[in-house]
Amino acid sequence: MSPDQSISWEEDGVSHSAFWRSENGIRPHQKLVIGDDTLTADAAYRMACEGTAILWRGDFQNARQLLQALARRLDKPSKKSQRVKKEPNQGPLDLFNLHRLAQSQRARILGMLLIECNADHHIHLRRAPDIAQACQEAYGNTQSSYLVSLRELLGVVGAHEWRKKGVLIPALSAEKAFYIHPHYGVFSPIRGEYIDLVNQAPLPKALSKNAIAFDIGVGTGILSIILASRGVVKIIATDLDPRALDCAKDNIDRSEFAGQIELLKTGVFPPSKAALIVCNPPWLPARPSSSIEGAVYDPNSQMLKGFLSQLKDHLLPEGEAWLVLSDLAEHLGLRSRRELELWFDEAGMKVIHRIDTRPHHQKVFDQADALHTARSKEVTSLWRLSLK
Repeated sequence: MSPDQSISWEEDGVSHSAFWRSENGIRPHQKLVIGDDTLTADAAYRMACEGTAILWRGDFQNARQLLQALARRLDKPSKKSQRVKKEPNQGPLDLFNLHRLAQSQRARILGMLLIECNADHHIHLRRAPDIAQACQEAYGNTQSSYLVSLRELLGVVGAHEWRKKGVLIPALSAEKAFYIHPHYGVFSPIRGEYIDLVNQAPLPKALSKNAIAFDIGVGTGILSIILASRGVVKIIATDLDPRALDCAKDNIDRSEFAGQIELLKTGVFPPSKAALIVCNPPWLPARPSSSIEGAVYDPNSQMLKGFLSQLKDHLLPEGEAWLVLSDLAEHLGLRSRRELELWFDEAGMKVIHRIDTRPHHQKVFDQADALHTARSKEVTSLWRLSLK
C-alpha cells in the first residue's frame, strides 16, 4: 500500500493505516480526527471546512444524520452568496462557473465524514446496514480494509437499489414492462426524451442494403436495444469504460435482442463501416469532477469533436449518423450553435434533418435551481447527418 493510496492515523495510542478509496479522485486526507456520537454538527462543520477529515466511530445512523446536518449548513444561503446572486452583470457562463464551484466545495466538505469498511465490505458500527453486496458491485474484491466517505458510500448503496429496481423504459413497454438496470458509475437513462428521439427517427434506407449500425458510447445499452427492437439486424456497440460494458451486457442479456448486439471495447469506432451510426455524447463542454459525471461533461468537447472528425471514415454512402445533443451548452455560453455547425462542415457532414423535443425532467421546472433560466430554454435534438 503506497502512501498516495492510504490514510494513516493515531487512535487510542495505536498507529493505523488503511487503503483510501475515492471515485472522485480525491487524494488521501492529511488531517484526520476520530468522531463519535458526542461530536456536534457545528464542530464537525468547522473541521470539515478547515480540511480536517472525521473518521466515524459512533452509531452509523447518527453519522447519516450528521451528514444531513452538514448539508443543511451548506445549503443555507450566506449573506455573501445572496450578494453574489444580486450581481446584475452576471451572464449565464458566470452563473454556470459559480454553480460548478459551489458543487465542488459542497462535495469537498460533505466528503470529510469517513467510514471504515473491512475487506469483506462490512462496517462494524452500531446500526450499520449490510452493504456488502452494494460495495461488491461497485468496487469488486478487496484485499484489505479501506476508508471511504460516507457520502460516496451512500451513493454506492443508492446505485445498488437503482440496479435492483431498474428504470422503466416506456418506449419498450408497449406489450410488457421493460427495465434498464444501471450499474454504479454508469449514467442512468432517467431522461427519456433522447430515447424517444432514437425510437421515432426514420431509419435510413441504407440499412436495407447493409443492416449494420454502430452505437458509440454504449452506456447502459439502451440505445442499442432500441435499435434492435426496431429491426436493425446487427448493432456493434462500443465503450472504453469496463463498468459501462458490464452494465450494457447485463441489460442486453435481459432483453430479447442479445443475438443482434455485439459489444466492443474501443475508444470510438469499430474498424469498419455502418449504414447507421448513433452517438449520444456528453452534452456540456466542461471538466467532470467524478467518474459518473463523464457522461455529462466533456472537456473542450473532445469526444464530440473526435466522433465528428472520424465519422466520414466509418459511414457508408447514403448512410446516416444520428447525433443526440442538448443545446443547454449554448444557453450557458459554453458552446455556440455556429461552432457546432462549423464542426459538422469540417467533418465533411451535412444536416439532412433535425428532430427536436423539450426535456421534461424536474430541474426544468425548478425555479430555485441556479441554472433554471438556461434549463427552461433547453431543447434536445437528434441531428440526422450524412456525407456531403
